[in-house]
Amino acid sequence: MSKTAIFMADGCEEIEGLTVVDILRRTGLEIEMISINGTTSVTGSHGITFLTDAVFETVHFDDFDAIVLPGGMPGTLKLGEHEGVNQLIQQFASEGKLICAICAAPSVLGAAGILKNRRAVCHPGFEDKLTGAITSEDSVITDGNIITSRGMGTAIDFALAILRYLKDDAAVADLKQKLVYR
Repeated sequence: MSKTAIFMADGCEEIEGLTVVDILRRTGLEIEMISINGTTSVTGSHGITFLTDAVFETVHFDDFDAIVLPGGMPGTLKLGEHEGVNQLIQQFASEGKLICAICAAPSVLGAAGILKNRRAVCHPGFEDKLTGAITSEDSVITDGNIITSRGMGTAIDFALAILRYLKDDAAVADLKQKLVYR
């Protein structure tokens, strides 16, 4: 079974992060919420405080198949400044593992140089930070091992795209029925 890491920083967009966690856990996939703050307590950009499963420095990432970066400010900036997160993005890209980012967070992937000639989306106004990417206004784009999405309003679609990648269309259809989602 696949294992996904989602990186949480103070100032993250709560809906973008926790929706992915909820959707994947509902389908039996393993997702670990990992704080980059040095503590398991994270306060999102809208003042909602929650606990993560682990702190970045204590996690061994060899067993992970996917990473997710939620957006939000200043959470995205903190993800982009975190040396360990950036090293993992490079490692996962070189290994062809799944890398996902939503809202402003695709800018971290752009800065890492892994979007060149790839289709990608982000929150409106961040397109210039997707260095080398072919951008559009789609709500979610999967281009090989990279999934990007535009923002909070696309969080369920983003999570479903990750589910589709890690499982299949049948798992997505089943969950959508259970959620009474389109």
